[in-house]
Amino acid sequence: MLRYRRLVYAIPMRSGLAPEEADDVFQNTFARLVERLSTLRDPSRLRAWLVTTARRLSLDTATRRRAIPESDEVLGALPDPGPLPAEELARLEEQHLVRRAFEMLPDRCHELLHLLYYAAEEPSYVEIGKRLGLPMGSIGPTRARCLEKLLRFYRDLIVEGERIG
Repeated sequence: MLRYRRLVYAIPMRSGLAPEEADDVFQNTFARLVERLSTLRDPSRLRAWLVTTARRLSLDTATRRRAIPESDEVLGALPDPGPLPAEELARLEEQHLVRRAFEMLPDRCHELLHLLYYAAEEPSYVEIGKRLGLPMGSIGPTRARCLEKLLRFYRDLIVEGERIG
């Protein structure tokens, strides 16, 4: 469930639902998955099933919230009435794979890349060096090696069939 959290949450948020409603869509999506797990024929299509289910639940939630009869008018009232474009789904899947690869990094690389790219306030190389016990001159080469590992893990995930083809 944690593996697909951001993917599923992105659907109701794009549909303009409130965070509490997105929580409900997330929970109901996975509740339906548990109910229907035995009927899932092709495990490689799990992401597509989750996206479709979350999209339908988001539409249902938006319909109930607006108290508009279910019709084509509801689709026009949503911020993003069309189906999730293939390009957007591919982007979400790619982000998911990058996050998975990032989680696979050794602790030192994980922490370094987090400080460099995800920290709310970008620390200086001096601060990074102190925090990680690295000389300032080795931060750049260490970053390069960590990014190479990240790319290698990302490619391995693709080869292992993590991406819907």
